[in-house]
Amino acid sequence: MKIADLEMTNPKLTESKFTHNRRDGASSMDAGNTMNENENAMLESSSESITIRAYGRLKQDIISGKLIPSQKLKIENLRRVYDAGSSPIREALSLLTSDHLVERIDQRGFRVAPVSEDEFAELLKTRIWLESIAVQQSILLGSEAWEEQVVLANYRLSRMPRFIAEDNTVANPSWETAHKHFHMTLIAECGSSIMLRFCNQLYDQNIRYRQLSAKKAYPERDIAEEHNAICDAVLARDSQKAVDLLVCHYQNTGDFVLKQLPK
Repeated sequence: MKIADLEMTNPKLTESKFTHNRRDGASSMDAGNTMNENENAMLESSSESITIRAYGRLKQDIISGKLIPSQKLKIENLRRVYDAGSSPIREALSLLTSDHLVERIDQRGFRVAPVSEDEFAELLKTRIWLESIAVQQSILLGSEAWEEQVVLANYRLSRMPRFIAEDNTVANPSWETAHKHFHMTLIAECGSSIMLRFCNQLYDQNIRYRQLSAKKAYPERDIAEEHNAICDAVLARDSQKAVDLLVCHYQNTGDFVLKQLPK
């Protein structure tokens, strides 16, 4: 008996055949859809990586002063310098506006955010307010593991030279990274991710002003000893002393920056 005859005498066999074919077709379509989704995901991931890389490089160049205040940021020029397409550059600049490091100019693109004495004074005041609360909360809530991280961050910072030139005119990027890590570790256990995000932004804005003020050290200050004193107060769980030392540390730097800031 032929297969056609079997199908005529057994409708279930015919139904099974059609069902099997339909499932094969669906499986092929699902596989195709999955491949398309994976390809799209890879393209999106690649685009995000380029944007994040451009964002990081632009941010560093603004904070370091390589891109000067109020400088116009032309997309075409940035594409060549940062080896990225127009879209990732625009996305990176939009992210930097949220960090208050870039300003959007109506119908005219972007520029590096300007600086002023009044803005720095407000920045310093706000940073002192927030970090005073944050370090108090970290001392209250922080574990022994956090204490160890504070000690380690201060130790690593103390081992790095502040400048990489003998005349103290070229800042050491590794010191800057370790310095930020130390100060952010002091407040890491404050219990508020929102506060940490604000403090992180304010830190970067403050460093930008410090980099613009002057490429030289503070001859009358022992920065390492100031860090040691803050660290000791934190480990002793003396929140008031820690706050007082931290405020003094920031205020001394702020006074120096205001004197050296270009007029």
